[in-house]
Amino acid sequence: MRYRNGCRAHPRVDRRGRRSGGHEGVDPVPHDEYDASVTQTTHDPIAPDAGDSRRPRLRTGPLSGVKVADFCWMGVGAVATRLLADFGAEVIKIENRKRLDTPRRLPIYKGEVRSYGDEDPNPDPDKGGLFNNYSRNKLGITVDMADPRGRELVLDLIEHCGIVTENFAPGVMERWGLTYPELRKIRDDVIFARMSGYGHTGPQAHYRSYGPVVQAVSGLSFNSGLPGREPSGWGLSYMDNQAAYYNSAGLLLAIYHRMLTGEGTEVDVSAVEAGVGLLGADLLDTLVNDRPSRREDFPRGNRLEHPECAPHGVYPARGEDEWVAIAVFTDEEWKALCAVMDHPAWAQDPRFATAAGRVAHHDELDGHVASWTADRDKHQTMHDLQAIGVIAGAVQNSRDLSEVDAQIAARGTFFELDHPVIGAAQFEGFPAQMSESSPDNWRSAPLLGEDNAYVFGELLGRDADTLARLAEEGVI
Repeated sequence: MRYRNGCRAHPRVDRRGRRSGGHEGVDPVPHDEYDASVTQTTHDPIAPDAGDSRRPRLRTGPLSGVKVADFCWMGVGAVATRLLADFGAEVIKIENRKRLDTPRRLPIYKGEVRSYGDEDPNPDPDKGGLFNNYSRNKLGITVDMADPRGRELVLDLIEHCGIVTENFAPGVMERWGLTYPELRKIRDDVIFARMSGYGHTGPQAHYRSYGPVVQAVSGLSFNSGLPGREPSGWGLSYMDNQAAYYNSAGLLLAIYHRMLTGEGTEVDVSAVEAGVGLLGADLLDTLVNDRPSRREDFPRGNRLEHPECAPHGVYPARGEDEWVAIAVFTDEEWKALCAVMDHPAWAQDPRFATAAGRVAHHDELDGHVASWTADRDKHQTMHDLQAIGVIAGAVQNSRDLSEVDAQIAARGTFFELDHPVIGAAQFEGFPAQMSESSPDNWRSAPLLGEDNAYVFGELLGRDADTLARLAEEGVI
């Protein structure tokens, strides 16, 4: 993550977003004064009608008053700005009707296409399951940046918002003339958050990437799998979601920096570097001990690289492709596990009496533990072991999470939003809960161009005739 700060203090902003003085050399805006100035929207939002819950409205939450001109697409950018939208920011997603955001065209679609690669029986850009997950709580506009009139609308929107986000292939924003120096000519306190596979500096900054490629380049794929086997990936686009949280953190740091100093910032996030940060002890082993990542006994699959932890692994449970994870760290935990297993004869083997002995004979120990777990329900094994202080967890699939897991249900991890096209659907929420605030999940993802009239008309001041003409001519 890289930052480049603006050099001028932020001109003070009144309650309606107008600049009121402020030049080079002025003192930064005090925290309490600046905070009061940004917690209002630029225009009084339209109060929603009783039967129209999709009308833009005053948002609530810790990020209420933050406004974002969001060029992000796919996952790594869209998930980052979703977090801001979840907690009250007015995130305005910018799309082009001539080139739809890829997740609008990807399954899974509710009740129809069930997997990637299947043909959509009823093409509709508002059905895409990934898009509807990534873009909840956001506003949506369409604009053609190739048309000078569309570009003018976007520049006005950037001035209105003061925060710009993007994760296009390297060079796209440059071709549009939307670099940080140019954006600072529009607003000198602008925050420009850029997200790419390799970052925007260095010899590979121009390389393109997707999630699986990022996993490979960052070392995650190479360090996954079993000894003697080829590297194993982590799923389709694991790093899209993981790097997104670094993007969110970078944005929040930039917003806080501006609150304290009045300065804008360019934030440059590399998804590859985010992946490197997930390598953990294995990377440290290479840096400190010069040991290779893949060797005869490593990676160890489900085992922990720990001198006293055994048994440690994932073991079969009753049913097809059902598993339970168990980790024993101490002699006391080992004795407790033996008691739950009703003290089988093999557990009395003196080789298993100490942690060192259990680690030395881990393969044989795993076979014995697996013979006990194989006939048991994975959740029951988890509950029985947790009750006596042994760390254990059922290996859960998506259906387990949504229909079985009582802890997930109790915390309200999944919540429902109604959508005009796909109807009611469930989405996963933010994994942290705060006592004095909560996500403002007010609307499902925007329909294509749904908020053009509100954003271009009510926020940017274009009249209805102008908007009708721009729509007819394909500009919006």
